[in-house]
Amino acid sequence: MQNLVLFIGVLFITIGCQPPAHSGLENSSQTLNNQFYQELEFPMEPIAAPQFSDYSVNILEFGAQNDGISLNTEAINKSIDKVHKSGGGTVVIPRGMWLTGPIVLKSNVRLHTEYGAFILFSDDFSLYPLQETSFEGLDTYRCQSPISALGAENIAITGHGIFDGNGDRWRPVKKSKMTANQWKKLLASGGILNEKKNIWYPTEKAKRGDELSTMNVPENLNTLEEHQQIHEYLRPVLVSIVKSRNILLDGPTFQNSPAWNIHPLMCENLIVRNLTVRNPWYSQNGDGIDIESCKNVLVNRCNFDVGDDAICIKSGKDADGRRRGIPTENLVVIDNVVYHGHGGVVVGSEMSGGVRNVHVSNCTFIGTDVGLRFKSTRGRGGKVENIFISNVEMKDIPAEAIRFNMYYTGKSPVAEPEEEVVDLEALKAQLHQVNDETPIFRNIHVNNVVCRGAHQAIALQGLPEMNLAEVYMTNIDIAADKGLSCFDADGIYLKNVKLSTRDGIPFMFHNSKNIMLENAKCITDQTIKLSLTGPFTENIKVKNSDISEKEVSTSKSIKGHALVL
Repeated sequence: MQNLVLFIGVLFITIGCQPPAHSGLENSSQTLNNQFYQELEFPMEPIAAPQFSDYSVNILEFGAQNDGISLNTEAINKSIDKVHKSGGGTVVIPRGMWLTGPIVLKSNVRLHTEYGAFILFSDDFSLYPLQETSFEGLDTYRCQSPISALGAENIAITGHGIFDGNGDRWRPVKKSKMTANQWKKLLASGGILNEKKNIWYPTEKAKRGDELSTMNVPENLNTLEEHQQIHEYLRPVLVSIVKSRNILLDGPTFQNSPAWNIHPLMCENLIVRNLTVRNPWYSQNGDGIDIESCKNVLVNRCNFDVGDDAICIKSGKDADGRRRGIPTENLVVIDNVVYHGHGGVVVGSEMSGGVRNVHVSNCTFIGTDVGLRFKSTRGRGGKVENIFISNVEMKDIPAEAIRFNMYYTGKSPVAEPEEEVVDLEALKAQLHQVNDETPIFRNIHVNNVVCRGAHQAIALQGLPEMNLAEVYMTNIDIAADKGLSCFDADGIYLKNVKLSTRDGIPFMFHNSKNIMLENAKCITDQTIKLSLTGPFTENIKVKNSDISEKEVSTSKSIKGHALVL
């Protein structure tokens, strides 16, 4: 009997069979229950996973070959068409190496990958024609994505397979991000170098595109024909889901993307869970997931190890983003792990349509450049508000554990020397006018954060004309080289904040007002624990904290009543 059971099991694996029912989705019990949504800090209806009929098609039925050589684009897309036209169901990709071009998802179709399914996207650039889309928050042209959906409803990618975007064929690589042997091997593979010989490009078109672009988007190119001249530069995201509803990504690995890995854009009701998202650490623009102008999103129990920001929250850039005017809202990020990445959870810098109602909890960041990262700059506009973050653990963060930067890609001001005579009227005259291009960040709550090892604990950087406002941090315990710096902020409440630092002054405030330090604790060898500078600094309150009057430094521009101990 045991041999018979073993034979049947092997037979199922060999011929790629599935149990007949596909309507019940794997791990559906892991969807957060209704009670959780009721306890959120903002109103949000539970997100239901899409459901599918028991009808299924195996890609083998359309002649797919798992040799890693034969191109299976037609077989996979015909399978999807068949299920779509039959009213919905599941397309099964069995174990094997499946070379393919772009896959296009359609409504009511679930693409399910079995254990051992390895979907490798072809490195033939000609298979990926240019399409109008959005990238880096701007309306532009990009190559067709390896996996895409446009205007679809009730779609899913599930199972245990691996989707590999063959991104090394597309991406430029900086010499500084590789070992000598890796660089030597890369040069031997072909491609060309820039004039300084420190950036490798796969083709001449890719190099030319980089020379014509700012922040990865070409300037002064308008027509499709003009963009065709830099075709290989216009790297696609691995998964592009646009203007779609009721979406589930559950289980597979998405890796080695040409640009961003997963990009839901203007979507509603999206569940992302149990994913592994991987890119080499040197992968330029190798983000994990970029959630842009989406509503009702859950990111749950995923692992990220990528070359750029990991979990990114966006809503368009500058005029294009403001014209679209669709915020990202009602987003829950819970029980995720981030290894390498430029940021663990990141808001911006493309946030011109706004971001609101975000809950982040129970996340772990190990070696991310920055832990919690908020970024914008003048010209973006947009409002970021109602952000609630709790229960985050971090270790070995090369930069800041928590960073707010309103001068992204720009130059931020520095505190003036103590001896400088401050001309208040001249400073006020330099303030930029507040208009629809001014970014606003406010009502942000960070609670229960532990970090062991960072270059700096917390960096808060607002704008002189639009201060970073209403930031509440409680139960923060960070060991870092440097402590907290705060520029141009209004209404910062720090309670039960413990900073263990080695260099510099633990708490530094410049041109900031309405600050409360309650139950703050510094573990430091510095004789000065609190520094106040800037003529606009006022109403700094210190309560029940281990900071005495003799441990406070104030510049000459500080008003006498600015500090209350």
